[in-house]
Amino acid sequence: MKRGIITIDGSFGEGGGQILRTALALSSLLGVGIRIEKIRARRRNPGLAPQHLTCVEAAAEICGARVDGAGIGSKELTFIPGEIKPGRYLFDVARKRPSAGSVSLVFQAIYLPLALSGGKSEVIIRGGTHVPWSPPAHYLQRVFSPIASRFGLKLNIEVLRWGFYPKGGGEIKAIIYPSKLTSVSISDRGSLIRVRGFSACARLPISIAERQREAVMQRLRGISDVEVETISARSRGPGTAVFLVAEFENSVAGFSSLGERGKPAEKVGEEAAEELLAFLRSRSALDPHLSDQVIPLMALAGGESVITTSLVTQHLMTNIWLVEQLTDVRFEIKGRIGEPGRVRVIV
Repeated sequence: MKRGIITIDGSFGEGGGQILRTALALSSLLGVGIRIEKIRARRRNPGLAPQHLTCVEAAAEICGARVDGAGIGSKELTFIPGEIKPGRYLFDVARKRPSAGSVSLVFQAIYLPLALSGGKSEVIIRGGTHVPWSPPAHYLQRVFSPIASRFGLKLNIEVLRWGFYPKGGGEIKAIIYPSKLTSVSISDRGSLIRVRGFSACARLPISIAERQREAVMQRLRGISDVEVETISARSRGPGTAVFLVAEFENSVAGFSSLGERGKPAEKVGEEAAEELLAFLRSRSALDPHLSDQVIPLMALAGGESVITTSLVTQHLMTNIWLVEQLTDVRFEIKGRIGEPGRVRVIV
């Protein structure tokens, strides 16, 4: 285990908020102090946005950390963790400034320390549940949680209210049970069993969700078992979303698309369906979003965990780099960025 305060270059790789979230989670869990410089340096508006500040404050609250530099726009941060305390928590991305920041990304900063703290926690997170550049809340519930359970994590995630950009106001509840990680090999997904999902809209005519659904069904007409539900969602502001889950013998994968002003409903449905079809052509076990999310689990599980991914992404490579900065674990990556690949923990 690394000792002292470790300095992390926040501009490395994809240079976004993922470095911050993973660093906070591992710092809290391992008891290692960190200093992050050049936070989100590769983003149009660098530094801490409300969502990222909420990640910092949430991580600090669960472990009693001493923090310097926690403010909107801050590009440098020092985080000295204390003792992790499982319990009941409420975090709101819009507490200091109106924001539809992602609840899923805040969850990424805290679930692992709480799960391995030895006690049960109940966490409410308010903000955006279905917003750009982040996994929708239903992805946590129906894709991440089942795969995380293979590693030994016990999670129960419930979407209480939907939140679209820019209004936000969504809410999830996560029950995080005491867990112990174990190494896992997820290389062969097996045969496709079925596809399930939804086409949803909030504060808009339900016909939009129906058009989205029809576009999905048209694109997936070659798959025998497909069911897509049409949902009128409860939300503070308008928005639409399509979310599809492909269930395999040995794995599960998720694909989503969001509506926006001027974007035809048919295009929303087609985007999610095309992502699913591209994944089916790859023969890999995990989708690109899940691949980078399981890297901390692989590192901390001990033993030789192995995954195959349909796409080696900059996010994946950045998360591997960061985990190697904060732990003694090393990874072997086969495959180039933009292509299918295989990731293995070296033991």
